[in-house]
Amino acid sequence: MAKAGPAAERVVRAGAELADEIGFDQVTPSELARQLGVRTASLYSHVRNAHDLKTKIALLALEELADRASAALAGRAGKDALSAFADAYRDYALQYPGRFAAAQFRLDADAAAASAGVRHSRMTRAILRGYDLTETQQTHAVRLLGSVFSGYVGLEAAGGFSHSSPSSQESWTEILGALDALLRNWPASS
Repeated sequence: MAKAGPAAERVVRAGAELADEIGFDQVTPSELARQLGVRTASLYSHVRNAHDLKTKIALLALEELADRASAALAGRAGKDALSAFADAYRDYALQYPGRFAAAQFRLDADAAAASAGVRHSRMTRAILRGYDLTETQQTHAVRLLGSVFSGYVGLEAAGGFSHSSPSSQESWTEILGALDALLRNWPASS
């Protein structure tokens, strides 16, 4: 059985750092053991298997990202809150690409319910309350924002915007303005 504690936390943090270096999909217990200079078997006192390692890295990433987004949102509302929230996601994705990928790892229902993913949803809905959307419209908007943020930063990180003008920062600013306008003028449900 995997142990919890400071050593286990160090293993997970090392796994997150490895994800940023080589990509989240490439992180395995054997690769992490090589990086740490230990035998793979010794990692199994801290993680059960590759899936458990990836789950723990995902949980760490969700927590880190929620903390950043929460700090960015403090005292903000409306477009300012939307932009701060989006910038926190983008900055995290560009600084920690492997961890950002880990934050999108599919968790089982129990792990998801206990994760910081719940905080992300609550923060997004808190921003959306400033836009006078119904609960159903908020759900659609949460999905839209998540798709735009993840899609944009994924393309940007892959260099998809580096070969043309205007700059990706200028496009990002324009997109956030367009999202704000859309949220203020959300079409009525049919």
